[in-house]
Amino acid sequence: MRRVVVTGMGGVTALGDDWPVIREALAAGRTAVRVMPEWDRFEGVNTRLAAPVPNFSGGERYPRKKTRTMGPVSLMAVQATERALATAGLLDDPVVRSGTTGIAYGSSFGSPAPVLGFAELMQHGKSKTLNATSYIQMMSHTAAVNIGLFFGVTGRVITTSSACTSGSQAIGYAYEAIGWGKADVMIAGGAEELDITEAAVFDTLFATSTRNDAPSTTPKPYDRDRDGLVIGEGATTLILEDYDRALGRGAPIFAEVVGYGTNTDGSHVTQPRAETMEVAMRLALRDADLSPEAIGMVNGHGTATDAGDIAETTATAAVFGLAAPIHSLKSYFGHTLGACGALEAWLGIEMLREGWFVPTANLKNIDPRCGDLDYLAGNPRRIACERFMSNNFAFGGINTSLIFARL
Repeated sequence: MRRVVVTGMGGVTALGDDWPVIREALAAGRTAVRVMPEWDRFEGVNTRLAAPVPNFSGGERYPRKKTRTMGPVSLMAVQATERALATAGLLDDPVVRSGTTGIAYGSSFGSPAPVLGFAELMQHGKSKTLNATSYIQMMSHTAAVNIGLFFGVTGRVITTSSACTSGSQAIGYAYEAIGWGKADVMIAGGAEELDITEAAVFDTLFATSTRNDAPSTTPKPYDRDRDGLVIGEGATTLILEDYDRALGRGAPIFAEVVGYGTNTDGSHVTQPRAETMEVAMRLALRDADLSPEAIGMVNGHGTATDAGDIAETTATAAVFGLAAPIHSLKSYFGHTLGACGALEAWLGIEMLREGWFVPTANLKNIDPRCGDLDYLAGNPRRIACERFMSNNFAFGGINTSLIFARL
């Protein structure tokens, strides 16, 4: 199997679009969570908190002909990809259109707004808003398709729409595609746009935070006083490349992808299982031919829900015990759903390169029901390690684990 490296990274996030800006916010303990007064009109939805990307106006960057099939989720994905390709030195490289570059990209859903046109048609027998691009904008693989259209990619496309593991599965499958010689370069990542429908999904499960008068105090992953998750949005793209190819062209190499594990609970769509989460982590370790002691840091899924936090930390403790510190970046960005696996991989790589990791925001009192782990809380910590693991777990019982190594 060929070695696979990360040669480009780019994103659109609620705390900024480049690492120096994001790092400054993280170092200051500043989160992106805010009150959404525009949601006051939605009766029956208890939360008024979210972590939106501020002042996003992606459509103004590109010609209308290029964006007519894009909703916000695709626009964010294309912007993130443009930045990642530029970082990799591949933005105008012929390899992107050669057929040896592919795409693995995911989101939970497409853009929700066009759904209204179809609903109007079903209810009233006609629709004033449906057009030739409505379905393209709303379909679950819209981000992957629009990336391909925008950059002229002609290689394989792997579309991952697996809720909270969409981004991490995309990276994992891209890694496998290059590793097994099916592609030389892969555009991999995930995106999600903020919409009331996503908040409502978790609200019906009593899983959202209702600290509407104190947005800076929530979410609180792994904390005994957690009261639920906060929805966020954004997009992140990683450029994965065959190691020998990257080395030969003098590309920047940010990290190596050395392990990937994925499985499914096979039991319940919304009740996570610690046993299968543990297996996913061990699959990634086996894929990387590493022992748990070789992992210096764990990026947890950390949604700030009781069932999720407890199952995840129980599984992590079974694998690592106190050997690897753990934190959750969702405490800063909210739960970005289809984007979170890619966003957390990007920022994890940046922190790995610096040997500097931020604590879980708002973590004051560790829940005794969570496993016996070394939780990062309070202040950033200097950790000189060679590898970190990034874990994500999704509705439907889908579990993923990725391992990245410093080069």
